[in-house]
Amino acid sequence: MDIFGFVLMISCSLVFLYGFSDASDSINQSQPLSENTTLVSKDGSFVLGFFTPGKSTNRYLGIWYNNNPNQTVVWVANRLNPINDSSGLLMVNSSGSIVVLSQSSSTVAWSANSTKEASNPILQLLDSGNLVVRDGNEQNPDIYLWQSFDYPSDTLLPGMKLGWDLRNGLEWRLSSWKSPDDPSPGELTYVIEPHNYAELVMKKGSEKSFRTGLWIGHYFSGIPTLNINPLYSYSFVSNKDEVYYTFHMRNSSVFSRLVLNQTSNLIERYIWAAAGKKWSKYTFVPKDDCDTYNLCGVYGNCIISASPVCQCLEGFKPKSQETWNPDEWSKGCVRKTQLSCQDKVGFKKFVGLKLPDTANFWRDGSMNLEECRVKCLNNCSCTAYSNSNLSDVGSGCAIWYGDLIDIRQIPVGGQDLYIRMLASELVKAARSVTIGHQNNEHQEEDLELPFLDLSTIACATNNFAMYNKLGEGGFGPVYKGVLEDGQEIAVKRLSTSSGQGLNEFKNEVRLIAKLQHRNLVKLLACCIQGEEKMLVYEYMPNRSLDSFIFDQTKSKLLDWSKRFHIICGIARGLQYLHQDSRLRIIHRDLKASNVLLDNEMNPKISDFGLARTFGGDQLEGNTNRVVGTYGYMAPEYAFDGLFSTKSDVFSFGILLLEIISGMRSRGFYHPNHRHNLIRQAWIFWNEGRPLELVDECLGNSCSISEVLRCIHLSLLCVQQQTEDRPSMSSVVVILGSESELPQPKKPGFFLEKDSNEEGHGFSSKDERSSTNEITITLLEAR
Repeated sequence: MDIFGFVLMISCSLVFLYGFSDASDSINQSQPLSENTTLVSKDGSFVLGFFTPGKSTNRYLGIWYNNNPNQTVVWVANRLNPINDSSGLLMVNSSGSIVVLSQSSSTVAWSANSTKEASNPILQLLDSGNLVVRDGNEQNPDIYLWQSFDYPSDTLLPGMKLGWDLRNGLEWRLSSWKSPDDPSPGELTYVIEPHNYAELVMKKGSEKSFRTGLWIGHYFSGIPTLNINPLYSYSFVSNKDEVYYTFHMRNSSVFSRLVLNQTSNLIERYIWAAAGKKWSKYTFVPKDDCDTYNLCGVYGNCIISASPVCQCLEGFKPKSQETWNPDEWSKGCVRKTQLSCQDKVGFKKFVGLKLPDTANFWRDGSMNLEECRVKCLNNCSCTAYSNSNLSDVGSGCAIWYGDLIDIRQIPVGGQDLYIRMLASELVKAARSVTIGHQNNEHQEEDLELPFLDLSTIACATNNFAMYNKLGEGGFGPVYKGVLEDGQEIAVKRLSTSSGQGLNEFKNEVRLIAKLQHRNLVKLLACCIQGEEKMLVYEYMPNRSLDSFIFDQTKSKLLDWSKRFHIICGIARGLQYLHQDSRLRIIHRDLKASNVLLDNEMNPKISDFGLARTFGGDQLEGNTNRVVGTYGYMAPEYAFDGLFSTKSDVFSFGILLLEIISGMRSRGFYHPNHRHNLIRQAWIFWNEGRPLELVDECLGNSCSISEVLRCIHLSLLCVQQQTEDRPSMSSVVVILGSESELPQPKKPGFFLEKDSNEEGHGFSSKDERSSTNEITITLLEAR
C-alpha cells in the first residue's frame, strides 16, 4: 500500500482513539501522533510535536527542549511544506516509513523512508534529541532504520555529525532558518565541502563567508581557542567510510547547542544556564573582520590589531598600491619578484597563521616535515607546505598549490607556514641580520627597529629634564619626550648600575621588537651610542593603573565596566605572551604599576626588563636570583626560584583582586585584623560574603555576575599548586563566557605580617608605594 492510502486508512480509524493519549517517548504503527499530543524523551529533555514558530500561523512537526520558557526548536521535519491549520498528524507505517499528514487537505507534508523494512517498527524520541525508527524485535537498541540526526536543520546537538557518510552518499549539513518565523532553509549553510574533507565552511548561497581552517589534530587552525574549554570535547573523524565533525558534553546534564543563525550571520554556541533559566551565548564565529573569508585577497595577511588590518606577507606587495584600501583588499598581493621553475628557491617560515584555504591542497599524514619540504621543493607548482597534524609534536604533510588565500594572524595557537621564495631573497634577508657601522667600535645588529641618535632623544626630552621624568624602575629612569613631528614618546634610559650589558640590551630589543599586540606597550625605536642605551616606547597619557585604583579620588573615574575592560585586556596581553608570541614569554613582574593606560583606558603591559631564553621543551625554569615584587610573586617562585607561565597567572590573580577591591595586596587594611588581601578574599568567599571585597566607590556600576565571576577567577589563579591554576588562555575564555567554574582550593601565601615590619606593613588604600624592584622577563624559545 502506498503512503497516501495508508494515511487515509489509519487516520480515520485511530486519530480520535489516540488523540488524547498520555505522552510517551515512542509510537508504533497503531499509534499516530496528533496536534494535541507530544512525545517526550525518557529523561524529559526533549519534546516532539507540532508547533508554530514566531509570528507565523503555519504548523510544523519539530523537536524542542522541554521545560524551556521560550520554545527552542532544534529540528524541523516539514521545513519546505508547512501545514496551514491544526490538522497535522504523524504516523509510522508497517515498513517503518514515517509521514506527516495534513488531515484537512489530505496531503502529505513530509515523509521519510527507512533503510530497510522492520517487522515491528517503532518511532522513538531519544534522550539525545534524536528521533529514530528502529525495529522493536531487534535486540540491539542502537541499530536505527532512520534517524533525524542524519538530516540536521539549523542546530547541531551533542553526538550529531557534520560531514559526509561516504558509504551512502549522505551529507550532514546545517542550513539556517530563513527567519525566526520561517524554518524553511535560509541562505546560510555550514558544511564540509566534498572536494576536500579537511575543514568546515560557512557559505552564504554559493559563496564562502567563513572557514574554520585545516583540522590539525586537536583543533581547526583558524579557531584554536576551541581547544580550550571545560564543557565539551570535540573530534574530527576522516576515514574511507565517513568524514565528520562532532562534539560531546563532558557533563551530560549540561545542555549545549550549535546554531547557524541567519539573523546574525554567525555560528553560535549556546549553553543552558540553569540558574537563570536562559540560554547563554558561549562562543561564536566569525569573531571579527579577519574571519571574513578572503578579506585580504591572495597572499594578504589579516592582522586584527594592525591598521589597516590587511597587510601583504613579507616578500609580497599590494597588487595595486594606489588603491590599497578596504574596497580593494580583495585584489590581494603579488610577489615583489616573480618566480619561474628555473629559479633557485627555498622556503620562508611564517609563524602564527591560520593556514590557507584548502581548495588546491594535498596532504599525507605519514610524512614528516622534512619529507614534506623536499616534496614541495621538487614540484614547481607547490607554493607552500606545513604540518598537517599537531596532535603530537607535529607530523604529516600539507601542501598548497597555486595562490594562497584567506590567511590571517592568529593571536593564540597560530601555525607555521613555509612559503616558496627566491633563494636570493632568503640570502638577502639573512645578510640583513648584521650590518657594520664604521663610526662605532661595536657592530650594531639590525634590530628591526628604527635607530634614534642621542641628540634627537636629548632634544625630545629637553636634555632629560627632571620635569620630564615620569618615574624610575629597575631598568633606569623613564622620561617623557616629544619628537619633532609632535609624537609623544616615553624614553627608558638604561642605568649604568642596572648590570645589563650591550649584548643583553640588544637581545631584549630584538625580542621585544617582534611583539605586536594591542595590550602590550609598543616599542618604537632604540638608541645605542657610546655608553648610552635607551628604549623608546609609545607614550601612555594616563600613566599606570596603580595611579588610579589606589587613589581615593582617581579611583572613582574607573567604574566597573572600565575595570572589567582593563581586566580583559591584561588577560589577552598575557595570553599573547604565553602562547602566541614567537617566544614564550614569562613576565615575572606583573603588577598594577606595570600596566599602563592609553587615552581610552586601554591597558598595555609594560616593563619587560632584562630578557633571556631557554629550550622550547622546558616548561619550568629555576633561578637563584629571585627578582620581582613581593606581594605579587607566586609561592614557588618566591621560596624555590621556580617559575613558569603559572607564576604570571598567580600575579594576574593578585592584580585582579586589587582591581576589584581598590586595595594593595600588601597594603590591605581592615580594622579588626591584619590579613593580606588574598587571605581576606578567601575568608569572604568561604563565608559567602565575597561582595564585601568590592571597592566601595564602584557603587551601583557593578555587574554582580561579572564581579562574582572575577572574584572566583582570582581565587583560581592564586591557588597554592601550579597545576590547579588555569592557563591564561583559559582565563580569557572564562572572562568571556558564563561557563561553570571549579571550586577554588586554598590559595598560596597565607602569611600575616606585623604591621610595624618595615616594607611589609599594611596601609590605608590611598598610600602610594615607592618601592622599585628589578623586573626580569623570561623568554622561552618555541
